[in-house]
Amino acid sequence: SGPERWHENYPLAKGDKQSPIEINSKEVQHDPSLSSWHASYDPGAAKTILNNGRTCRVVFDDTFDRSVLRGGPLTGAYRLRQLHLHWGSSDDHGSEHVIDGVKYAAELHMVHWNPKHGNFAGALKQPDGVAVVGIFLKVGNTPKPEMKRILEEIENIKTKGKEAPFLHFDPSILFPKSRDYWTYHGSFTTPPCEECITWILLREPIEVSSDQMAKLRSLSKNDENEPLSPLVDNWRPPQPLKGRTVRASFK
Repeated sequence: SGPERWHENYPLAKGDKQSPIEINSKEVQHDPSLSSWHASYDPGAAKTILNNGRTCRVVFDDTFDRSVLRGGPLTGAYRLRQLHLHWGSSDDHGSEHVIDGVKYAAELHMVHWNPKHGNFAGALKQPDGVAVVGIFLKVGNTPKPEMKRILEEIENIKTKGKEAPFLHFDPSILFPKSRDYWTYHGSFTTPPCEECITWILLREPIEVSSDQMAKLRSLSKNDENEPLSPLVDNWRPPQPLKGRTVRASFK
């Protein structure tokens, strides 16, 4: 039931605009018309953190425009709905996007949707429905304190289906210093792989420690009355570009 068989049940998984992709700097087009992006997030919008057996997810209140992303390749304001992570079984892989052959230890996705489509389900059906900010996590010796808050809660959501309150959190602390990004049109990286995403992939990774990564890997993809099965390697391999252009906001 791995990613290579998703298309049997979800034909879109073999579509022309699938994600993730490998980004090759030599083939990227610098687009001077790409403006900078801005996030204004309300820390009070954070609600819960959960283990759904596939990832660790933080959920935000998106009933009105309280935490929004705008600018960059986007028209209008997109509402923050959730953030989640993809990671590997060891520090040398785990990211979904690959940059010039480099895989990072993990990749954080901040999922926003376009309220002009009425609701999240409606946004999934539109090419401009969703915007995801992707942030790479690299293992280093000077881990940023930003991830700490999420990882502190891991103990409370060890097994599949567990959820804990996660209040007063400003996810913009997770952004790296540089606002440089690549952008392209793609899809969700989990079934049904809807092709509704404008990707904003940040060039500069944030640092985490090896211990922090180990903590993520201590989550279980089974529920509490089942044997512990580590939740690892929840990334999809890169998909064919099929003629798409990747644009960069930087030279």
